[in-house]
Amino acid sequence: MAEYNNNNRGGGAGGNDRGGNNRGGNDRRGNDRGGRGGNDSSVQGDSDFKEKVVAINRVAKVVKGGRRFSFSAIVVVGDGKGNVGYGLGKANEVTDAIAKGIDDARKNVVKVPLYKHTVPHVMEGRYGGGFVLVQPAAAGTGVIAGGAMRAVFESAGIKDVLAKSKGSSNPHNVVKATFAALAKMRDPMQIAQARGISLARVFNG
Repeated sequence: MAEYNNNNRGGGAGGNDRGGNNRGGNDRRGNDRGGRGGNDSSVQGDSDFKEKVVAINRVAKVVKGGRRFSFSAIVVVGDGKGNVGYGLGKANEVTDAIAKGIDDARKNVVKVPLYKHTVPHVMEGRYGGGFVLVQPAAAGTGVIAGGAMRAVFESAGIKDVLAKSKGSSNPHNVVKATFAALAKMRDPMQIAQARGISLARVFNG
């Protein structure tokens, strides 16, 4: 019995017996740990992103034994420098749903053009029943927007903006409509360079 245990331990270091295969570097647990380590390093690289939970919804599924509850969470991430994204996570626990939403949001990050801590021009956004109006504001105005839109603007680094939701109040539609409006924004610097005119002339005509 002692000889069998010694063979298992020796195989873990590089033997060919069954114990070595279970504990060696090529086993499934070793690969899982290596994969998790890679994901952790990528998340650390995006450590400047901050997460905001917009809404959490509890879903009940009626089964033979009773009700089975699960949760869905919509999360917005951003670095405060114009990079922002949103994601949806679903799981049986709230923390797991939020974690999945954060991972999904990091994969869908978009660049939003900023001009003096506000949006460069007026824009409308639609998604489903959601309809939002976004327009620039003077310095010191602050973020004048509802809860779902506020999370998007603050994550993107927009400090002064006037926004109004004119359609559905569903946070999913509002967030997606807000992203639709921000995605259509044009950078005034690029427009000035393309037209060969000054930045002041772009705004003043």
